[in-house]
Amino acid sequence: MTRPRAFSRRPAPCTFADRHDAGRALAELLSGDLNDRAPGALVVLGLARGGVPVAWEVAAALGAPLDVFVVRKLGVPQQPELAMGALAGGRVVINDRVIRSLGISEEVLQAVIERERTELQRRERAYRGNRPPAKLRGRVVIVVDDGIATGASVLAAVRAIQAAEPASIVVGVPVAARAACRKVAQEADDVVCVSTPEDFDAVGQAYRDFHQVSDDEVRDLLAAPTTRTAG
Repeated sequence: MTRPRAFSRRPAPCTFADRHDAGRALAELLSGDLNDRAPGALVVLGLARGGVPVAWEVAAALGAPLDVFVVRKLGVPQQPELAMGALAGGRVVINDRVIRSLGISEEVLQAVIERERTELQRRERAYRGNRPPAKLRGRVVIVVDDGIATGASVLAAVRAIQAAEPASIVVGVPVAARAACRKVAQEADDVVCVSTPEDFDAVGQAYRDFHQVSDDEVRDLLAAPTTRTAG
């Protein structure tokens, strides 16, 4: 695969029934590039929590193992849905534009980072228990989320995964803001997105069912097999 390649099948807006429906649409795009690879060469990482149902469909379609990758958004105080950065695998990605425009102090930023680091560690234990993370070195890592708004969470994941020395990193999402998709494409080896609508306000606008994914749902999906077994 060449780097970077930001691919979209449908630039016009489209609506998915739920995250599983979106995952099947994404898997259809990814399969053309990746289905001919040896099963052991691939690993799919779902960004917790919303990316895991999407990632399960991708992993099942490719016959690849699935693991969870925990990323925590650094929400602006009093505006938690607005990201000023993200935390993943010990890496912090900061949105300097948001921090400067809102006048967020270093003290406030560090307090949010510490709080989210504690929650990240809790979720790691809750989802994986004593099971070690998937080995990524030398493999094609497919990073899946339910969508990209600012790109902060996905970029934090990509930068953390790069330290594990994978063969390549493919980011796959059902929907994304065009600018964010281009930004991620500068650091990932490949970006595959089903839809990049012109009028993009939030990831949830692309879904009829966009419920908050629970910890139990994540655990159940991680326990459900995705790899092909010999008959």
